[in-house]
Amino acid sequence: MLLHLSTWPEVETYLQRSQGMIIPIGSTEQHGPTGLIGTDAICAEAIAQGVGASTQAMVGPTIPVGMALHHTAFPGSISLRPSTLMLVVRDTLTCLVRTGFTRFFFINGHGGNIATLRAAFSETYAHVSDLNLPQGELVRCQLGNWFTGSAVMKLARDLYGDQEGSHATPSEVAVTQYLYPEARKQAALSPDVSPDHSIYGAMDFRRRYPDGRMGSNPNLATPEHGQQFYEASVKELSQSYLKFMNEL
Repeated sequence: MLLHLSTWPEVETYLQRSQGMIIPIGSTEQHGPTGLIGTDAICAEAIAQGVGASTQAMVGPTIPVGMALHHTAFPGSISLRPSTLMLVVRDTLTCLVRTGFTRFFFINGHGGNIATLRAAFSETYAHVSDLNLPQGELVRCQLGNWFTGSAVMKLARDLYGDQEGSHATPSEVAVTQYLYPEARKQAALSPDVSPDHSIYGAMDFRRRYPDGRMGSNPNLATPEHGQQFYEASVKELSQSYLKFMNEL
């Protein structure tokens, strides 16, 4: 059940049986010469909708722009500051809490969002408490990073070994190829790609990673791999969502 394709009476009826919502969040940033700029949001949205269908959960609108300041030296990348993203999350959840939602399961497609989301959850708990919202003390948030699930990580190791890398990875590119085969890109990639370094500012990032990749070989990706990653992640995150909803 998708929030943006529902009417308010339908949402009100849903709240009579569940106070849970799945919220996809990604990023709009470069993903190397062959990765789509929308990769992180595309993956999070599709997997979240798969989890929603599997668990009969409400799925909220995707937050497509995340915390990706270090990518902004590449054309097309867009980022919110951490403080801005925290307010976006806090204000979004506060509106939903006012109408009866209390459990929020974020399906995340971007590693750069993790620290900010955890801080935003703490801000939200404090904010709804300060507002004395009904059931505010029942509000819970949980983060599910589709790319760090045990089944997904094992599959990536089996398929790509040490060429998975940590950004513009073949696993995430494969998911976008599965979802949008018509948007599959090809490019000659240098075998010499920088491994992980500490991440600082945008210009430093582009200097260290001139084509945007971080230790990855996205040319290994295939749509068939993408389907495997999608199905593994939907299964694992569906289990995590149901467990989250059953916690006291």
